[in-house]
Amino acid sequence: MHPVTPLRRAWAPVAILVGWAFHDPDGTQRRLSELTALTLAVGAAAVIVGGALYGFLSWWFTHFAVTDTELRIRTGLLFRRTAHIRLDRLQAVDVTQPLAARIVGVSKLKLDVVGTEKKDELAYLGEKDAAALRAELLARAAGFAPETARDVGEAPVRNLLHVQPRMLAVSLLLTGAPWVLLVAALVVPTVLWLITHNAWTVIATALPMLGGAFASSVGRFVAEYDWRVGESPDGLRIDHGLLDKAHETVPPGRVQTVRIVEPLLWRRPGWVRVELDVAGSSNSVLVPVAPRAVAESVISQILPGVRVPAASELSRPPSRAAWCVPVWWHGYGLAVTDAVFAAGHGLLRRRLSLVPHAKVQSVRVRQGPWERFKGVADVHVDTGANKTVAARLRPASEASRLLLAQAERSRTGRREARPDRWMA
Repeated sequence: MHPVTPLRRAWAPVAILVGWAFHDPDGTQRRLSELTALTLAVGAAAVIVGGALYGFLSWWFTHFAVTDTELRIRTGLLFRRTAHIRLDRLQAVDVTQPLAARIVGVSKLKLDVVGTEKKDELAYLGEKDAAALRAELLARAAGFAPETARDVGEAPVRNLLHVQPRMLAVSLLLTGAPWVLLVAALVVPTVLWLITHNAWTVIATALPMLGGAFASSVGRFVAEYDWRVGESPDGLRIDHGLLDKAHETVPPGRVQTVRIVEPLLWRRPGWVRVELDVAGSSNSVLVPVAPRAVAESVISQILPGVRVPAASELSRPPSRAAWCVPVWWHGYGLAVTDAVFAAGHGLLRRRLSLVPHAKVQSVRVRQGPWERFKGVADVHVDTGANKTVAARLRPASEASRLLLAQAERSRTGRREARPDRWMA
């Protein structure tokens, strides 16, 4: 690993001491007041040396190797851990650069492997070394021979989308969540102060709300700044970040659900957000904001041959469904095409979920007692990302037919689907 890697864990002993001090602040202050200046200086030096030694040893005992069939990562001084990552199970290699890592010119590799939720990572490598290793791992995962994988290099990229910072900022201002949290952070603590006159209660209530408003506005702007989507033989590549840079890959053939989100205030300019459910991967956003036509063109790259149904094409629940879900029943809809199962819901914040038939793992019908009385039922399809998409409040007879038809479409879709291979 890169020589600056020890700094990654050198702070751990210091963090333990700080946590212990905050756990008992009065006792810590009393003990520190009893120590002389020389003792404090020696103790501080010992902590610094101990942290440096811990960081150095964690770096010294971390190794990785690429064999013909797997990537091996070995870590640990007292307790050894060796991860064996099969290259044919590797589906994405993401490159991230926290702000401090960008300053010193190093990168972190995060590895998405089929069948695992937690990502293994290599931190830190020099920028050029990280790019070269990523290209080699993807080439090996694609089936290139070990002797030629290093010469394959980075796959070419064709730019599909660039979200301008101004559009991103305006879209966040037109999102309701930050404003709701901000108003709540002003109103709720004020009411609590008038009732309790307890400052700690007010602070404990206001801080989480202010933090949520910040994370959903400024935090999202910083994370989604300079968002770019490009097409390459190894999938769709996503680059973004203002302070922390991220270079992610959406694996081909692993997308289980595409979700088009349309907040109320985005409808006038015609903007949408595109989210993903990817099996075994944490990549969840494809397009933070874009005109609908542009977003649909990007979706066509990740789901070839899929056309996004228009709102007018969605079949709405029968009017008797209003007895089960008053008002909000208007927001539900369903469209089944040759390629996808498309279910919509939401009035103020519309969401349209597209599930390719080949990605449906199971389909079921659910019907509560009141729904049985009104003759409606919910059709649920489960995907390989452990997610469920539901078409709610369908007529009971239609739901029964849809259950059998969707099971057959899924069998046919899996039989005709392209293999999940890199650089296919």
